[in-house]
Amino acid sequence: MDAIRKKMKSLKDETDGLYAVINKFEDATKESNALADQADCDIRDFGKKVHGFEIEFDETLDKLNKANESFEEKDKMHKEVEGDIAALTRRIMLMEEESKKAEITLANTVTKLAISSKQADDVLKKVKVVESKCMNNEVTLEELDKNLRQTSKMASDNEQKLD
Repeated sequence: MDAIRKKMKSLKDETDGLYAVINKFEDATKESNALADQADCDIRDFGKKVHGFEIEFDETLDKLNKANESFEEKDKMHKEVEGDIAALTRRIMLMEEESKKAEITLANTVTKLAISSKQADDVLKKVKVVESKCMNNEVTLEELDKNLRQTSKMASDNEQKLD
C-alpha cells in the first residue's frame, strides 16, 4: 500500500507539476495574447498614423506640384519680361545712337547757321556802307548838280553880258 501511496503521491505531485506548467503556459498565453492585442493596437495605431502621413504626403505633393506649376509660369513670365527688357534695351541703345547723330547734326546746323548769320551781318554792314556811300554820292551829286546849274547860269549870264 505504501507503494500505491507513493505512486498516488507521485501522480499527485506530477499532476500538480503539470497543473503548474499548465498555469504557467496559460499565464504565458494570457501575456502573449495581451502582447498580441497590444501589438494589434499598435499596428492599428501605426496604420492610422501611416494613413495620416500618406494623406499629408499626398496633400504636400499636390502643393508641391501646384508650386512647381506656379514657378514654371512665373519663370516663363520672367523670361518673357527679360526678353522684353533686352528688346527695350536694344531700342534704347538705337535711340541713343540716333539722338547722338541728331545732336551732331544739330550742332553742325547751328554752327552753319551761326556762320551764315555772321556772313549775313557782314553783308548787312557792307550794304550799310554802300548805302552810306550812295547817300554821300547822292548828296555830292546834288551839290555838283547845284554847282553845275549855278555855273551854267553864271556862264549864261556871262555870255549875255558879253553879247
